[in-house]
Amino acid sequence: MNIFVYEWITGGGLVEEPGALPASLLTEGEAMLVALATDFAALPNASVSVLRDARLDAVPLSYCEVIEVHSREHQLEELIRLSSEADHTLVIAPEFDGILASTVKRLRKSCGRLLNASDEFIAMTADKHRTAQHLAAAGARVPQGTLLDADAEKLPMDFPYPAVIKPVDGAGSQDTYLVNSCHDEPPPHPWPRRLERYCSGIPASVALLCGPEDCLPLPACRQNLTDDGRLGYLGGSLLWETELAERATKLASQAVNSIPGAIGYVGVDLVLGKEADGSEDVVIEINPRLTTSYVGLRAMTDDNLAGAMLCIATGEIVSLNFKRDPLEFSAAGMVRRPL
Repeated sequence: MNIFVYEWITGGGLVEEPGALPASLLTEGEAMLVALATDFAALPNASVSVLRDARLDAVPLSYCEVIEVHSREHQLEELIRLSSEADHTLVIAPEFDGILASTVKRLRKSCGRLLNASDEFIAMTADKHRTAQHLAAAGARVPQGTLLDADAEKLPMDFPYPAVIKPVDGAGSQDTYLVNSCHDEPPPHPWPRRLERYCSGIPASVALLCGPEDCLPLPACRQNLTDDGRLGYLGGSLLWETELAERATKLASQAVNSIPGAIGYVGVDLVLGKEADGSEDVVIEINPRLTTSYVGLRAMTDDNLAGAMLCIATGEIVSLNFKRDPLEFSAAGMVRRPL
């Protein structure tokens, strides 16, 4: 069984761009790639191929075929070749600039064996404002929000602050800011943004392994975010409080099940409010791709998480056993168990 794992930033998505690669995207991309490729390579009779921007240092992937790419043309050639030769292909790419959507569409034409969500699911969830509107109509709780025009110079006066302003198709907290009033002046952005009410509570995430027959929620995690007004992702830990975990899982499952076409790994970001009945819990966004929580979740089970994803995506029913020991993980892929 040949498996091709394509992670955009480490795999040459910016191979011809001058200057340093975006640090947060590179750190998280590397962590996801190494963890996922390691798990796929551990499956019986599996061989794994990855692309690698030639400017990057080597990573511990000696068990994989690593193809260095030196130009955009070379990268595209290898992208098509490897996906057409693979039994299964998984794309990890950000939503902004339509990168995830366009890559999946391109490879779907050449191979048709993608472990990614449908084009329609990606199109919906890649647009954070459209997703929020859909979820609200489906009965899932989301923060109050409004759409701001590209390069809007002023924040609306009639909106409840504090609030969060973010690109409608952002990823990795890029160009995301906490604003305290309409008098704040976040940097201009050349594309539309969503302004949404800031919801206090516990930042959390729930990942689901999805397929045509089942959508299996994985253990809920607590998110660690920066306190610099940028809400950057630092990592997470197991959300061991049973009632909180149940609330997070219920809301995340409701959100994903309301949108047809979920395949593979899907992540849901939430905020859990102070009310015990969950009435203040909200869905922040849905990520139609692998998220950094994978590096922590794989350490919570003796089962092969990548293998389970593959089985569920191809129509099998799978059960997984997870440990309930305290566990913390960083955005860079480091995992530790607190004493």
